[in-house]
Amino acid sequence: MKPVFPPSAAREAGRPRARGNSVWLWFAVPGMTIFCAFWLLPMARLLGVGASGPEGAMAYLAVLTNRHYFASLVSTLALSAAVTAATLAISVFVGLFLQRNRFPGQPVLLAMLTFPLAFPGVVVGFMVIMLAGRQGLVGAFTNWLFGDALAFAYSLSGLFLGYLYFSIPRVILTVVAAAEKLDPSLEEAARSLGAKPWQVLLHVILPAMMPALISSGAICFATSVGSFGTAFTLAANIDVLPMTIYNEFTGYANFATAASLSIVLGVITWLVLALARSLTGNGVAAAA
Repeated sequence: MKPVFPPSAAREAGRPRARGNSVWLWFAVPGMTIFCAFWLLPMARLLGVGASGPEGAMAYLAVLTNRHYFASLVSTLALSAAVTAATLAISVFVGLFLQRNRFPGQPVLLAMLTFPLAFPGVVVGFMVIMLAGRQGLVGAFTNWLFGDALAFAYSLSGLFLGYLYFSIPRVILTVVAAAEKLDPSLEEAARSLGAKPWQVLLHVILPAMMPALISSGAICFATSVGSFGTAFTLAANIDVLPMTIYNEFTGYANFATAASLSIVLGVITWLVLALARSLTGNGVAAAA
């Protein structure tokens, strides 16, 4: 026996539901147009340029077969990993302290810690020069103390300092937000069982904050891998992959190599973000 519907319900049942699809279509068409125009087509063009050199598609393996490119890649990854580890270590302790202690001027201090977010990489590099350059504060102090000026701004140590200064504010904000969501009863239970402060940190606090630390660490690593402004300002004795790409493009007009190295750099960054996303179960977006 067939069910009997009221006339109005029958008309609604027989009417195609195109209104909802048309609404989504109005959003999908502009979105796909922007995606194709500003991402898909440039990436396709970059891939084509990277394979247009004498070596063809084998140019994408040059970062492994060419000693100079490989050394540049290793330096970039090692520096970014060191910056990420140092940033996470500093941000965890500072972030937990700021979240769990109230004192006069705390909002001002937190605002000052996040102030470097407003600086471009060139300004950060200039600040490193003013601190650790030949005429910087560190050089003046060591010259007065030992009779010999210490200057490390134009080396990987100076770039490490610049990336660290640039990365800490991003991670501190994430750490403070994650610390606010911790359950205090878990820490109290651990202390009641005789756990020492460092044991509470290692076995209770850090595991609970691990998704936030992985996400922010991945963003810190990706930002350090692709950062150019600070490296360009301190480029005297620095050989990292963004500077290598810049030199190949502007100094030697080697567009195919510059494009292939750019693709390799982008793939590495994407893999790191994808790994972090799989470990945390959350979306991880790179910050420029």
